[in-house]
Amino acid sequence: MTRWALRTATTSYQVRLAPDGAWAELAYWGPAVEETLVPGPLEYAGPTPYSTAADVAACEYAPFGVRHFAQLDLIAEREGGVRGTLWRHSGDDLADKDGTTELRLRFADASQRLTATLCYRVSRDHDVVERWAEITNEADTPLRLERSRSAAFTMPTPGGARLHYLHGRWAQEFQTGQVELRHGRFTLENRLGVTGLAHSPWLAVQPLDEPDGPTWSTALAWSGSWAIDADADSAEGVTRVSLGRLPVEAAIELAPGETFTSPPACGLYSPDGLAGAARAWHAYQRGLRRDVTLPVVYNSWFATEFRVRADEQIQLARKAAAIGVETFVVDDGWFVGRDDDRGGLGDWEPDPAKFPGGFDRFVAQVRELGLGFGLWVEPEGVSPRSRLYAEHPDWVYQVPGRPMTTIRNQYVLNLGRADAAAWAHAALDRLLSRYDISYLKWDMNRPMTERGAGADLDGRHVANYYAILEALRRDHPGVVVEGCAAGGGRADLATVARCDVLWPSDNTGPLDRLVVQHGFLQAFAPHLMSSWVTDDPGFFATSPRSRDFRYVTAMAGVLGIGADISAWDQERLDEAARWISLYRSVRDVVQLGEVHRHGDPRGPFYAVEYARDDTVVLLSWRTGHARGSATHVSRPPRVRPRGVDPAARYRRRDDDSRHSGAALAAAGLAPLPDDTTDASVVILDRV
Repeated sequence: MTRWALRTATTSYQVRLAPDGAWAELAYWGPAVEETLVPGPLEYAGPTPYSTAADVAACEYAPFGVRHFAQLDLIAEREGGVRGTLWRHSGDDLADKDGTTELRLRFADASQRLTATLCYRVSRDHDVVERWAEITNEADTPLRLERSRSAAFTMPTPGGARLHYLHGRWAQEFQTGQVELRHGRFTLENRLGVTGLAHSPWLAVQPLDEPDGPTWSTALAWSGSWAIDADADSAEGVTRVSLGRLPVEAAIELAPGETFTSPPACGLYSPDGLAGAARAWHAYQRGLRRDVTLPVVYNSWFATEFRVRADEQIQLARKAAAIGVETFVVDDGWFVGRDDDRGGLGDWEPDPAKFPGGFDRFVAQVRELGLGFGLWVEPEGVSPRSRLYAEHPDWVYQVPGRPMTTIRNQYVLNLGRADAAAWAHAALDRLLSRYDISYLKWDMNRPMTERGAGADLDGRHVANYYAILEALRRDHPGVVVEGCAAGGGRADLATVARCDVLWPSDNTGPLDRLVVQHGFLQAFAPHLMSSWVTDDPGFFATSPRSRDFRYVTAMAGVLGIGADISAWDQERLDEAARWISLYRSVRDVVQLGEVHRHGDPRGPFYAVEYARDDTVVLLSWRTGHARGSATHVSRPPRVRPRGVDPAARYRRRDDDSRHSGAALAAAGLAPLPDDTTDASVVILDRV
C-alpha cells in the first residue's frame, strides 16, 4: 500500500492511499516515529454494513461521490452534468528542501472533468501540518463548488471527544469553552465576511478519557467567512474535523481551466494537553513573524477620542516620551470630516483645521521627541458623508434598489473590486510615503451586508486585503502593522502572517482583559497580543484593581499605554516610567519566550510564566477576593515554575535571593506574599 511519512519537529504524520486509489487516508498522527508502516489507532477492519468503505475511513479529503453518507469536504456540480465526484489517484510529488517537506497528491475524475491536488507542507522547525486543496475545472463549461473545504483531520477518540473552542462577542472575545461530544456534529461558523468576534477558527480535540494527554488542534488561515465541523462517533472511535471557507452569497463557480485554491488548514499534535498545544501554536507563529521590535506604544484615543488637535497631541507625546514610550499613535479623528463617527471614513487626508501648522510639521515634532509615529486607519470603512462615497457610491457593497444598512454609521468598501482595492492601496501607500510613519493600525469595525451577487465576493475581498498588506510591508518594511477589527474580530493565521501584532479586544478593564488574554494565549503567541494600560473599569467584572494589576496585565504581551496621561500627576508618570523600564528589560522574554499558564483568571489566583534562554518571567495576579481578615490563617498561593532548569541556580531580581531550579520546580515560590498586593512580576535569572 502506498504510504507517505511526513516529519515535523517532534511528530509524524503518515498518509496512505486506499487500495483502489479512490482516496487518501490518515494512517498515523502522533509522536515522531521512524517506521513508515506503523499500525495506528485509525486502523479498521471488517464489514461496513449500511455504509460504504469510504464513509468509515479516515479520509483526508472526501468528495461527495467517494463518500456518500458521512462528512464531506467537496460537493461539485456541473450545470446539466454530473453532480458528485468519483476520482482516482493520478500522481504524486514529494519534495524536501532546507527542512521543509511538501507532498502533493493528485486525483482526477475523467467523467466530471475535475482534478484535485491535496497539498501538504511540514517543517522540522515546528509541529504544524499545513494542508490545502487545489480544484481545477478541466472542462469547457462552468463547475460549481457548493462546498470546498481546505482539509479534514481525523483523531482517535475512543469513547468520545472533548472539544475546546474560543467564543465571544464585542468586548468579551476569546472566552474558552468546551463540549463533550460522543455522537454527532459540533459546528463553528462565521458568515460576517471577516474572521468574527463570536467564534475563532480554532479547535482542539482530546479523548474524553485523557484530559491532559494527547491533544490535536486545528486552525484555519482565512480572514473571511468560514466553517469548522467536528463529527464524533464513539462507536467508531474517531473524531473528524473539517475546516474551510464558507461561501455565503453563492457557490464558488470555476470557469473552464480555472483552479480554486483553498486557504491553508493547519493542524498539530501535542502529547502535553492544551498547554502543550498552545506552546506548539506559539512556536509556529514565531516562525511567521518578521524580525522587528514591537515598540511600547502610546495611543491617544482615551485621552481625546475624536477631538484631535495638534497642540494637545504634542503635549501628550511629550509626556509619553518622558515615561519611556517608544511610538506615539494618533487614533481615530485625525482626517478630514472626522469630528464624530458619522463622517470622514474614506477621506484619508489629515485635517488642516486640526493640524494648522501642517501635518508634516506635526509628525516632525513627534519624531523630534525621539518617538516613532503611528496612525489609525480603517481602509474598508466608508462614511455616507465622505467625499469618497459622493464620488464612488458604487464602490460600497449594496443591492441596487434596496435599502443600505449602516452599522456604526458606515458602509463597507467593496475591496473585491480592482479599482476600489487599487484606490485603498494608493491611499495608504501615499500616507506612508509622504509622512514619517512607523506604525499603522488597520481597523475594521463592521461586518458585510448587502453584498449582492457576483462571483466569489468573499474570496475577492479577502485576497485584495492580503495583497494590500503584503504590498505595504514589502514597500515600507520599517512600518509595524497592527491588525484590529472592532477588537479581536480578525484574529486568524492568515492575518498573523501579514500583521506584526493584533488588538485582542476594545475592553481594557483589568479583570475582563485578563480573561480575554488567557483565551487569546491558547491559540496565539504573546508577541501578537497588544495590551494597554488604561483607567477603564471594564464592562463585566468591574471590581476595582490596583494600578499594578493593570501594568502587569498589559505586560503579558506587547505593552502599550492608552490612558489620558494629561490628567496624571508626576507620581503616576514616574510610576509608569518604572513599569515601562521594567517591561523593556524583559520584552524579548515575554514576547518570544515559552509560555506556561498557571490556573485560570476566573479563579482566585492566576499566573503566566515566560521562559527564554537564561531568564524566567512570572506575572501573577490575585483575581479573587482578598482574605478579608488578619485573624485567620492564610497561606499565599505558590507557583511551581515549569521553565526552569532543575540543574541550574537562579537569582530573583527583586530581592537578590538564590534558588536552585530543582527547589523552584518542586516547592515553587510565593509571588504574592500578602493581601496588600494583587499583582507582581518575578524575574529569575540563571547564575
